[in-house]
Amino acid sequence: MSVTVEPPEDRAPHIPVLLRPILAAVAPVEGVWLDGTFGAGGYARGLLDAGAATVIGVDRDPLALQMAAGWAGDYGDRLRLVAGTFSQLDTLAGEPLDGVVLDLGVSSMQLDQAERGFSFAKDGPLDMRMSQEGESAADLVNTAAEEQLADILYHYGEERASRRIAKAIVTARAQGPITRTLQLAEIVAKCLPRPKPGQIHPATRSFQAIRIAVNTEFSELVEGLEAAERALKPGGKLAMVTFHSLEDRIVKRFFQLHSGGEANANRYAPASAVDLPRFTLPSKRALAPDDEELAVNPRSRSAKLRVGIRTDAPAGPADPEALGVPLIPKKGRR
Repeated sequence: MSVTVEPPEDRAPHIPVLLRPILAAVAPVEGVWLDGTFGAGGYARGLLDAGAATVIGVDRDPLALQMAAGWAGDYGDRLRLVAGTFSQLDTLAGEPLDGVVLDLGVSSMQLDQAERGFSFAKDGPLDMRMSQEGESAADLVNTAAEEQLADILYHYGEERASRRIAKAIVTARAQGPITRTLQLAEIVAKCLPRPKPGQIHPATRSFQAIRIAVNTEFSELVEGLEAAERALKPGGKLAMVTFHSLEDRIVKRFFQLHSGGEANANRYAPASAVDLPRFTLPSKRALAPDDEELAVNPRSRSAKLRVGIRTDAPAGPADPEALGVPLIPKKGRR
């Protein structure tokens, strides 16, 4: 079931993370670009204003496209909005691309709306579905086996107390279903020490893990990288913004392997680099927000930008294991 939520009029505008470094890294901006995580449209507008002839805005969240209706017409046919996931971006684009930008994870627009259930900052239904369809976070939390929950928390959230938290969730849901964000956050917080000043909220890693599982974010990411490789023209640019170490590891290894580099942690393991480089890398290092951006937008503090430029080598598949994608065995429900 989809839900329409009107944004409050007094809400501060959403700020696209690392927009200035992106535009500098991919300059000159021209031709046809695809913004595969359209959100509030910050990247799309930035690309259009910087000189892109056309931007195709893709988002799996119907609310994102609905909210763009008030300003999208200002760009006429230069902006085309498409409902879908970025794992299908080559098909959705329908033409070769000069550039692709992907801003991974949950948007501030989604975090700010308690009704979407992404955040523990405000009470709301335990939802977390970006597409507003399919299994919700409440469904997962109330039906997954304890071992499955522990695996999700550990591998997707890097939560060391995963088994303790999973056991607490199963104990709590035996008394009644867990349906609210603050309800889950309280269960998690009771399993962990009280945070010291400056430390993250105790539920941060658990909420991240559950959100990733609900939205199959890692498989989407790998398929999105493959789709971008297929869609980009020779010389086309791929800009990736990540927000946590697991995402960044996958993107970093993708660019390493597909640029002819070596991403294997074990030097004795067989080489896994592609034969012909499919990307060149302007920089092997990720770009981070500068002090000016951090002052304006504290949420950008964990963001990293990596950019690759497509060669004329044939596109090919990406190996999730070589990219370091956390793999969780499928297990039954409780």
